Amino acid sequence: MPEKYDHKKIEPKWQKFWEAKKLFKAHDKDSRPKYYCLVEFPYPSADGLHVGHPRSYTSLDILARKRRMEGFNVLYPMGFDAFGLPSENYAIKTGVHPAITTEKNIKTFTKQLKSLGFSFDWSRQVVTTDPKYYKWTQWIFLKMYENGLAYKNKIPINWCSSCKIGLANEEVVGGKCERCGHEVIKKEKEQWMLKITEYADRLIEDLDTVDYLDKIKTQQINWIGKSEGASVYFSVEGIEEKDEKIEVYTTRPDTLFGATFMVLSPEHELVDKITTKNRKADIDKYVKQAKGKSDLERTELTKTKTGIFTGAYAINPVNHKKIPIWIADYVLISYGTGAIMAVPGHDQRDWDFAKKYDLPIVEVISGGDVSSGAYMDIESGKLVNSGQFSGLIVNEAIIKITRWLKKEKLGQPATNYKIRDWVFSRQRYWGEPIPMIYCENCKKTGASKNGWVMVPEKDLPVELPKVKNYEPTNNGESPLAAITDWVNVKCPKCRSAAVRETDTMPNWAGSNWYFLRYIDPKNNKALADDKKLEYWAPVDWYNGGMEHTTLHLLYSRFVYKFLYDIGAVPKQCGPEPYKKRTSQGFVLGEGSQKMSKSRGNVVNPDEVVNQLGADTMRTYEMFMGPFDQAIPWSTKGVTGVRRFLEKVWKIYNGQVKIVKQGDDALVSLTHRTIKKVSDDIESQDYNTAVSAMMILGNKIFDTKEMDKFVAETFLKILSPFAPHITEELWQQLGHKKSISLESWPESDATLAAEQEIYLIVQVNGKVRDKIKIAAGITEQRAEKIARQSDKIAKLLEGQNIKNVIFVPGRLINFVI
Repeated sequence: MPEKYDHKKIEPKWQKFWEAKKLFKAHDKDSRPKYYCLVEFPYPSADGLHVGHPRSYTSLDILARKRRMEGFNVLYPMGFDAFGLPSENYAIKTGVHPAITTEKNIKTFTKQLKSLGFSFDWSRQVVTTDPKYYKWTQWIFLKMYENGLAYKNKIPINWCSSCKIGLANEEVVGGKCERCGHEVIKKEKEQWMLKITEYADRLIEDLDTVDYLDKIKTQQINWIGKSEGASVYFSVEGIEEKDEKIEVYTTRPDTLFGATFMVLSPEHELVDKITTKNRKADIDKYVKQAKGKSDLERTELTKTKTGIFTGAYAINPVNHKKIPIWIADYVLISYGTGAIMAVPGHDQRDWDFAKKYDLPIVEVISGGDVSSGAYMDIESGKLVNSGQFSGLIVNEAIIKITRWLKKEKLGQPATNYKIRDWVFSRQRYWGEPIPMIYCENCKKTGASKNGWVMVPEKDLPVELPKVKNYEPTNNGESPLAAITDWVNVKCPKCRSAAVRETDTMPNWAGSNWYFLRYIDPKNNKALADDKKLEYWAPVDWYNGGMEHTTLHLLYSRFVYKFLYDIGAVPKQCGPEPYKKRTSQGFVLGEGSQKMSKSRGNVVNPDEVVNQLGADTMRTYEMFMGPFDQAIPWSTKGVTGVRRFLEKVWKIYNGQVKIVKQGDDALVSLTHRTIKKVSDDIESQDYNTAVSAMMILGNKIFDTKEMDKFVAETFLKILSPFAPHITEELWQQLGHKKSISLESWPESDATLAAEQEIYLIVQVNGKVRDKIKIAAGITEQRAEKIARQSDKIAKLLEGQNIKNVIFVPGRLINFVI
């Protein structure tokens, strides 16, 4: 009896072999062409690896292994994105310092990742909490400041007085903190900002130069939200000051004559000034309520729109009509100018608002019935009720009205963006210290305009001090503010008494440039060596979750472009960090529900590896469904993959003979499978690649014999998916070196051609039979064989055949 397939013995054996031989180490000086595969490095949480991680990592591990076999010098690195709120919250909850839990979690993650047989170059590991790493994160910030891209500004933030932290919009639900349920308020807070807006156009335009999924490009473009339009100035009745005009940005100046009211954001600076005395109490109450909602809640399309009249009126600049000024929470101060002109005739939200509060509705583009609803199909059409511009088509009207506004000094052409500058500071402990020092003396003397002085490069990194108390403070300051011996320093410029910045960087900071550090992770003199950057950058293929294809991708592209601009990244590398970006779908629980501890449907990858093996886990996650879609975990499916691998084991352990001259049909199928698997890896159709290998495995098993070519090729194409079992079987075939050092097989088109095909036989266009015939058969031979079919012979008996239509390799049709 052949030895049983024992993954517990085989997998550790080959993992130790790969590590000892350093088979997956990337070489900086190499004559082979380079290929840089990148996956998002994980956050080392206390929960350990989840089944979503291996789906991404396996996909590019397959690519990396294939590329090595194709003759490339492959860089496939791994590291850990370890700063951030989850570790800090866990530390507060458990009382264990985040540095300790992070170190422990990294060891756990590393062990788990190695148990899955990923071909990472572990010698290049980076950890964002390592001072040798974040020295360069701080250096990038200083360069941003030096180049006018980093500044401090007071902005409103969501503040939870219970957690004592600022919250992202996504963390505010129903006006309450998602974590603790306490009420959230808006709080003015000085924050460090990065001017990503200065790169907005390039971040859009350069998408034309890269190979990203269309949905990823769309996400990037929509988040930036560039639009062309006009800024229009509305004066306020009774207020003559030039500076008190309300500026509105609109993409549709052609609809100005239909603006019958105006809406301001509750935070707009003119609200207090224009509100009439009899409206003030109600306005103050409304403003307070609005500040208790997140931006997401305020702009949700399905929510009922609310508003309140200020008592003031604006003057429509094109027709001089008085229009009431309202405030409403769905208008955000952070987008545009915080003021909109409302055109209820041609905007459904404005129409609903006008109906609710009995405001005028005017048609200005013909084609609809504005009494029953807003007429929205206004990309074309003619203007009506628009004074001198009536009769113009829309595109012409937009140009002429914008020119008229500029001429009359009532407005001007404008470009607007939804994207805002990046808020880059957090009042937390567990993050990279911002390397700035505030000096009152330098501010007084003019040595520093705003009092901020950069920490000299020679003093980097500014290390995060080890403290006992890392809980948030009551006053909204970072816990670092309480460490006086760390905070109080001498100004590096004038040597006067000064204080350190106590805010830390956000968790995005270390992850927006990590792919560059992998190229030269031990360099203490530069972010990375120019020659190494020229060789490895840009990344050839980057895969990660769809949840990171907006902000993380945008931030990292921005930072890379900045480094490229200042010469920290050589010009030869190009202006984009990633040539190709793809994403995998989520792994759901059985029953298609999201995995969660509360549902009890979380699948632990360690248990799968222990029970069924890493090769089973890897192959199943590729087989479970289309890679870019969310797919539910299936216990039945994963055991089915295990049975496939057991069959592969049996093929090479006594169930199938290796002969000199194999079956031609099996050789032909093998060549077709080479092509199928090769193509599917490149298109990320891993599920059909595995399916093709299962078909080949079944054919080999049923045929009971195979030649050396089939035996070796099957293992080669399976090896990127299931590297451990294939290494073991490769060795059993008598090979001394690793299968990963073999060449990727090439498909012979001639030998891949089908030896036999199924010919569809039709009578008057209807399928009547399907017969197996030799591929490449002539029309005469095909007709003869088809006529010999009992089914066809009966249908043709006594009939007048008018025509015979033959499509080689597909069908023959008798027209009677």
